[in-house]
Amino acid sequence: MAKAKEPRSLLPLTPAVFHILLALSDRERHGYGIMQEVKHQTGGRLNLGPGTLYGCLNRMLEAGLIEESDERPDPELDDERRKYYRVADLGRRVSRLEAERLEEAVHAARRKKLLSPVRSAGLDWRIG
Repeated sequence: MAKAKEPRSLLPLTPAVFHILLALSDRERHGYGIMQEVKHQTGGRLNLGPGTLYGCLNRMLEAGLIEESDERPDPELDDERRKYYRVADLGRRVSRLEAERLEEAVHAARRKKLLSPVRSAGLDWRIG
């Protein structure tokens, strides 16, 4: 994932990258916090292992989707070795475009009667 100026050129995102961006959309988090938030937001259907998480984070940093944060919690409340990440402006634009793309796909699936109007039970898809 090389740095790109046109957000659409980074689409489609992998599920792991999209959910990492979602996890960082409301606040900065460290790696383990990202893993826990992704697990929570997917109801446990997406479990990121450390290799997947840190591989994605490195590619996302390189692409300019996220940034390392300089802000640190109180050292007495946190391990100083932790790196914190936040969504960059490009990452926010790309995640919005990806959400719109996925919404269009869900609408198409409903029109084709692949999905009922009510959300169906999720599949057990795990990465990591």
